[in-house]
Amino acid sequence: MSHHWGYTKENGPAHWFKEFPQASGHRQSPVDINTSSAKRGRDLKAAALKWKYVPADTKSLNNPGYCWRVDVNGADSELTGGPLGNNIYKLEQFHCHWGCTDDKGSEHTVDGESFAGELHLVHWNTTKYKTFGEAAAAPDGLAVLGVFLKAGRHHDEVEKVTSLLPFVVHKGDRVTLPNGCDPAKLLPTTNTYWTYEGSLTTPPCSECVIWIVFKTPIEVSREQLDAMRDLNCYDVKEDCPCNELNGKVINNFRPPLPLGNRELREVGEH
Repeated sequence: MSHHWGYTKENGPAHWFKEFPQASGHRQSPVDINTSSAKRGRDLKAAALKWKYVPADTKSLNNPGYCWRVDVNGADSELTGGPLGNNIYKLEQFHCHWGCTDDKGSEHTVDGESFAGELHLVHWNTTKYKTFGEAAAAPDGLAVLGVFLKAGRHHDEVEKVTSLLPFVVHKGDRVTLPNGCDPAKLLPTTNTYWTYEGSLTTPPCSECVIWIVFKTPIEVSREQLDAMRDLNCYDVKEDCPCNELNGKVINNFRPPLPLGNRELREVGEH
């Protein structure tokens, strides 16, 4: 069995470029957000980011072996404005990255600081492209909303996912969300964000993402984070791999990469 990519010493981010050459490109994500060098994007303020989601279209929760992911029928969803201009992006899925402890887990960092996790809402440009796959090969094909998770109060909307995680403990497991989940309620109430052009943070690391990372984290409880840390990266028919993560899905984050000559802008309520 080939050692598929993952987050251990043997198959982790430092090795991805061997199989996925885009991983060593110059437009990679995540990055460390240096707040003092971020440009203030007042020009974008006029074109505020707008979104619309249909909670009932949030269909199924699954464990692909490296995170939890909720797949969405995004036909009636819409993300537009801000750095996306008049292009309409539709929600495809959302997923999460987290650590083994509350002081790490996010992919983006802010002035070198990590959060306990990071939620990614992945959208694709339906104005210009016909399929998600076509969009994922284009420089403006995807838009990802990033939301930092901080350990603290219980989060009611996140619970709609975390309460079902015991049913998708193994890789390949999938379960229907009985009551849906409202993606809009996963976003912070303060809409200041940073934006830059980057990539997928998992292989193939395609350079197709306009990143929109919210400045304000949302709070989730320790129990909710622990439910994520209890997922397994192997399927029910396989033996537990004897790796340093004990077969658990934890520390499933890619470390920050150089921003290089890309522009990072801060937009919103100043």
